[in-house]
Amino acid sequence: MKVTGTGGVGQAGGPRAARGGGEGFRLPSVAEASGPAQSSGVTTPAAVMGVDALLTLQDVGGPLERRRRAVGRAGRLLDILDNVKLALLDGELSTADLQQLQRALREQREATDDPRLEGLLDEIETRAAVELAKLEQARAA
Repeated sequence: MKVTGTGGVGQAGGPRAARGGGEGFRLPSVAEASGPAQSSGVTTPAAVMGVDALLTLQDVGGPLERRRRAVGRAGRLLDILDNVKLALLDGELSTADLQQLQRALREQREATDDPRLEGLLDEIETRAAVELAKLEQARAA
């Protein structure tokens, strides 16, 4: 079989005629020895070889790919923490900033299995909840 673009799976070309004018050397095949036989339709494994399956396999990635994604998520989380820090120092911290931080923490937590990182995320989440409570109390007063 030959894969041609994203259109799916196609059959490769059949047997080609020998170059030159002579018969050449040939072994009789099983089909020739037993006469013409009915062939049943061959089904293509479209569900397995579809583009979705290939994309899924590519998405799994190896250890380097997982590390690259983890570094990217950590970088985004550190950027959000930096923005919260600057807003806190300027006295302009908003609930939207803290809610964005909480969303980023939830997303990061889904992709981790390291207990030390879990502990650190717990501490950051607790601090964000405290700051959010402070803002709500300040607005209520």
